[in-house]
Amino acid sequence: MSSNNKKVWLITGSSSGFGRALAEAVLKHGDRLIATARKPEQLNDLVSQYPETVKAVRLDITNKTAVKAAVDAALEAFGRIDVLVNNAGYGLIGALEEVSDEQIWRNFDTNLFGANKTLAPFLRGLGDRKRG
Repeated sequence: MSSNNKKVWLITGSSSGFGRALAEAVLKHGDRLIATARKPEQLNDLVSQYPETVKAVRLDITNKTAVKAAVDAALEAFGRIDVLVNNAGYGLIGALEEVSDEQIWRNFDTNLFGANKTLAPFLRGLGDRKRG
């Protein structure tokens, strides 16, 4: 199958957990991947194993400029993005009186607002192509 028939994925939070497992499955399947992480060096083994089909990109989803840079890197590397997996996030555990307002804000900034910041730049391209 030609590389144009393979999907191009962008997965946020690719360094561990579900994001890492999905990244590995995407690459084993032969699709192309923009694997993102706050510390992209944690993805070096994937890049070494799949140098033609994966690009590791630094991404903090709470930073709108970083999101745009990741989208630009994906488009430069593979020309399009077919699948966005908005996986980055984390849990905040504790009783309300045990967590600070700052901890709650950071959690919402990542899990809600960050996911929204990441989705927004993809909608137009996916909508224009009527798939994704």
